[in-house]
Amino acid sequence: MIEQGEFDFENRLVSPTEQPPDSTDDFEVGLRPKTLDEYIGQDSVKENIKICIEAAKQRGDALDHVLLYGPPGLGKTTLSMIIAHEMGVNIRTTSGPAIEKPGDLAALLTNLEKGDVLFIDEIHRLSRQVEEILYPALEDYALDIIMGKGPAARSIRIELNKFTLIGATTRSGQLSAPLRDRFGIIERLELYKPEQLADIIQRSAVILGVPCDLEGARELACRSRGTPRIANRMLRRTRDYAQIMGDGRITKDIARFALDRLEIDDLGLDKLDRRMLKMIINGYGGGPVGLQTLAAAIGEEAITLEDVCEPYLMQLGFISKTPRGRVATQLAYDHLGILRDGQTHL
Repeated sequence: MIEQGEFDFENRLVSPTEQPPDSTDDFEVGLRPKTLDEYIGQDSVKENIKICIEAAKQRGDALDHVLLYGPPGLGKTTLSMIIAHEMGVNIRTTSGPAIEKPGDLAALLTNLEKGDVLFIDEIHRLSRQVEEILYPALEDYALDIIMGKGPAARSIRIELNKFTLIGATTRSGQLSAPLRDRFGIIERLELYKPEQLADIIQRSAVILGVPCDLEGARELACRSRGTPRIANRMLRRTRDYAQIMGDGRITKDIARFALDRLEIDDLGLDKLDRRMLKMIINGYGGGPVGLQTLAAAIGEEAITLEDVCEPYLMQLGFISKTPRGRVATQLAYDHLGILRDGQTHL
């Protein structure tokens, strides 16, 4: 058994969550597009939002409330900032866990100017009390505050400027129905295709001043798990190898060398992904095995495996969920070079 904490999950190169930059510059913010025309991919989402923005601007009205959901790292925060920019208004950003009390939300809402955008990341993690205060704010642009307790309690109604709430979540199923119903625009962001990621990588390389040819960008794209955040992070790491091991240009050979050294395989699987698959196959005969049992066996949190590893492995068709637990598919055996009888391909 591998000891708990041996694998540094927080610093996984293929983690879709944000990580601190390794320089004083905000790496990810610097690479974010500023307009819808610069935003690569998510064409259907872009078209729908563009129409809504143009209609709202023609009416001189605030944009309807927007809910963006999908896996982490696909650009929900970036798209929110673009919406505010296209509308020509200010944006205030926060997250569900940061709004602890109704008063915190009231302070944010009362400081919004007409048409401003309030962006709440991880909106599914709002507390029930805060969520109930949000309902009249979204529908009537008003806050109902209860002052005092008992028989002396009284309700005060505070009128708000018309604003746009943009909520982002990776778990739309955890949103309550009343909150979800108050969003007029609901869009899902999908994983990116390798061609789109290659375009993103080349755009980022230009911004960073790093020469990157098309084949090098495609190599990085194929290993980026369909996620721009991971693609940009791989670009940053490969830049180091190109600088030290080559002439500074990111080519296919340099990209392959760098990612092989970082133990990211051709499909974007890292050590944790492969450990999970090998434990199912070698430790439990290919499954089924329960998530908690699997997590204990490899020394990781169950939520880490469920939220970060499983979605991509299921998308590849490497594992399947059954009522009795997780099962490795033939594709997983083939990728790892393991025969069904436990022998390894020569």
